Amino acid sequence: MTLSIEAPLLIPITALLPLTALLLVGQANPYQTLVMRGILGAVAALIYALLGAADVALTEALVGTLLSTTLYAVALRSSMVLRLAAPRGLPPESVILRLRAWLEPLHLRLELIPELQPGEPALHGVLAPADAPDLYILQLHRALLHERLAALPGADLWQGEGHGLELVQQATGVGGRTPEARP
Repeated sequence: MTLSIEAPLLIPITALLPLTALLLVGQANPYQTLVMRGILGAVAALIYALLGAADVALTEALVGTLLSTTLYAVALRSSMVLRLAAPRGLPPESVILRLRAWLEPLHLRLELIPELQPGEPALHGVLAPADAPDLYILQLHRALLHERLAALPGADLWQGEGHGLELVQQATGVGGRTPEARP
C-alpha cells in the first residue's frame, strides 16, 4: 500500500490528534485529563502504525500511553486527597457526605484519620468537634487551601449548618519559618 491509497483513512485519524490534544488541554477535571491522555497516545500509535513505523507505534503504545498514563494515575491518586485528623473519632455520615460534596468541585478525595500513627504523612488540617452537638470545625493549616475551600459554594452550606471553617497556623519549623513561608 502506498500513502496515496491510505490517505482517505489517514486524514480523518490524523485530524483526531490535534482535536484530542485541544480537548486534553481544555479539561478541568484531572481524571478526564487522564482518559484524554490515553486516547491521545492511542491515536498517535495508530497513526504511526498506519504509516508503517511499527517500532515507533509499539514504543508510543507502551511508553507514551501505557506507562505515562499509569504514572499520571498514581500521581493523581496520591496527590488529590485532603487528609484531615479526626481526633475524637469519625463524625456522623451526614457530616462526611457534606464535606465530600463540598470538595467535589476541586476533585479532592476526603481521607479522615481517626488515630495518628508515628510517621503519618502530612495532614492538611483537623476536623474537630465544636461546642454544640453534631457540629464540627474544619481547621486548615494552609492559607491557600483555606482560600480555595472558602470560595466554593459548599463553604456557605457548611457554615450555614453551623459548622466552622478556620485557618490555624502550624508550629514554626526549622529556622523559625512556618511551612507556608517557603523560599
